[in-house]
Amino acid sequence: MARRERVVRMSVEQPLWRALTAYRVLTLVYAVLLAIVGRGDYERLWVAVAFLAALGLWTVLTLPRVAGAAACTKRFLGLDLTVALTGILLTPLADADARLVDGSTLPSIWTAGSVLAFALKGGWRWAAFASTLVAVANIVERGELSRDTFHNVLLVWVASIAIGYVVEVARASERTLARALEIEAATRERERLARDIHDSVLQVLAMVQRRGTALGGEAAELGRMAGEQEVALRTLVTSGLVPTSRVSEDSAEGAVVRSVDAPDDADPEPAALDLRALLAPHAGSRTSFAEPGAPVLLPSAAARELAAAVRAALDNVRVHAGSAARAWILVEDEPDEVIVTVRDDGPGIPEGRLDQAEGEGRLGVALSIRGRLRDLGGTAELISVPGQGTEVELKVPKMVNTPRGKAGSAR
Repeated sequence: MARRERVVRMSVEQPLWRALTAYRVLTLVYAVLLAIVGRGDYERLWVAVAFLAALGLWTVLTLPRVAGAAACTKRFLGLDLTVALTGILLTPLADADARLVDGSTLPSIWTAGSVLAFALKGGWRWAAFASTLVAVANIVERGELSRDTFHNVLLVWVASIAIGYVVEVARASERTLARALEIEAATRERERLARDIHDSVLQVLAMVQRRGTALGGEAAELGRMAGEQEVALRTLVTSGLVPTSRVSEDSAEGAVVRSVDAPDDADPEPAALDLRALLAPHAGSRTSFAEPGAPVLLPSAAARELAAAVRAALDNVRVHAGSAARAWILVEDEPDEVIVTVRDDGPGIPEGRLDQAEGEGRLGVALSIRGRLRDLGGTAELISVPGQGTEVELKVPKMVNTPRGKAGSAR
């Protein structure tokens, strides 16, 4: 029986990379239009044409590079910034009067895209480094720190550092969220395994311990060993199971959570099951079963979990009420929920016994019954009066959250 691995990737920065891709294209068009409008101002028009042609080719060929952090390597960032700086320093060669009129550089605002790529890739420190180089190049191109140059440089510097800082905070938040989802997935898997183990192995070990103690002799020693193994297994179940999910803090593509889903059988499970078919086998000489006479449909996973909770309640009847106790199972199909009541005529549960058992690590009611119903969005209510038996009422809504986290409907 195979288990399917579900991969969840969270990346709040990926939209920023897509925006950067669009920004580079739009600013390239802007730089070209700006050069066309001011073509009469260039003493060496061929310098501007050659550079803008190279810039256009570079922009188009490198679009995949700025589609995500993985492809945007340090080497590419260095080359991209070099192109921008070259365009700034070539501006006086194309337009000798650019220094006097404080006009636009050849790459214009396209340069900011190179700086923003540094911010998205490495955070605010990388952004500060790139924007500082751009500032130096602009001052060299102008020959002095004019007011317009200062304003432009300051704008790029502040904006890129701010964006770099936001990206760093977003990555930290992604890792925190991924870790929280990992812990939640591990906890749910641990509780699921604990319920399954309680329904099988722990029940057998507890029975061997009781029967061995009653028989005495070598059987008593066997019972003692079974009791020790029961305690050890309960401890493992409640605290030491291996988590079922892993976190990858891959800043290139966002934080990743991989969690193991429920078994993936070769034959797909039906979408809905009739709860009556799962509960009918429990009927016997000492267990009565009453149902509405019409199919009681629930999503398959929910129906199996509810049936397992009923089985756990009947196991408690056999273990704690004795083999002579009678049990009754009543199924009620309400418009919005399914109610299953399990009642017995045993001696009942002494007050405080459930809390004591849970403190000792005996989590039959807490996990096998209440835990299953909680995962389904339902409730489990236990009513017991000493000397008058015990009643367990299980309620599951028709629209349930299945253990796989998918919503399902019985209709």
